[in-house]
Amino acid sequence: MTQHLNSDEMQASMRAPWVAGDFGAIAREIGAPEADAFVARMGLGPGARVLDIACGTGNVTIPLARRGAMVTGLDMTPHLLDEARARAAREGLRIRFDEGLAETLPYPDGSFDVVVSMFGIMFSPLPATVASEMARVLRPGGRLALANWTPSGFTGKMAALSGRYLPPPPQGTISPLLWGEEATVRDRLKPGFDAVETSVVAVRWELQRSAAGSAAFFAKNAGPVQLTLDRLDAPKQAALLHDLEQLWIDNNLAANGENRTLISNEYLEALAMRR
Repeated sequence: MTQHLNSDEMQASMRAPWVAGDFGAIAREIGAPEADAFVARMGLGPGARVLDIACGTGNVTIPLARRGAMVTGLDMTPHLLDEARARAAREGLRIRFDEGLAETLPYPDGSFDVVVSMFGIMFSPLPATVASEMARVLRPGGRLALANWTPSGFTGKMAALSGRYLPPPPQGTISPLLWGEEATVRDRLKPGFDAVETSVVAVRWELQRSAAGSAAFFAKNAGPVQLTLDRLDAPKQAALLHDLEQLWIDNNLAANGENRTLISNEYLEALAMRR
């Protein structure tokens, strides 16, 4: 059954994590190299009509355009789109950027040859609607490429840590990390897609600061962490920040004494073809 957006309140809650903090700072520091690799694996030729859903600051949109694709980037957060437009302008790239929602894509049926989303559509509270919309705007035989954090990776561990400080989510709340589970992805794509292929991709985050400094950087700039902190009293805020710092320290692969942080993370890459 298709789900529908039915309230301004829901849309506001969807935007909240991307308004809090500074997602752009995180994207610039640890997102760009893996986005380049994600795009390179697609092997797209010039002229392909590509939609990047939840494009953020353009980490995927920009390298797609460099390869000659006719790219449209869509995001619901105006300030992230402004940053993406500025990046494209600096490189002289012609990219269309639209403000809009993944749940109600503002494009006609069959508008694109390829639809991509890297750490984007996974955060929608309406996965069935998003899957249906992605299929709708793709031409028959068009390609889909998704990258979604797994529950078992470092991002999943951070989410689980934050969750321990909050009350249980309302009944019916859907974890974004379910998009990082192979069985769930196959089930969600089954109505509109064939030839679904999944693989777990290992990625390393490298930050030029200590593990404690990296934890503080992430806590300051990650909207979901900021929203969690806003819901806690001062003692619990301090406890969460301490535990987050310890998580980064425990998972830092850099040698002792190095003033840098090296974290092993992973995501599920899902490729499919529009039926």
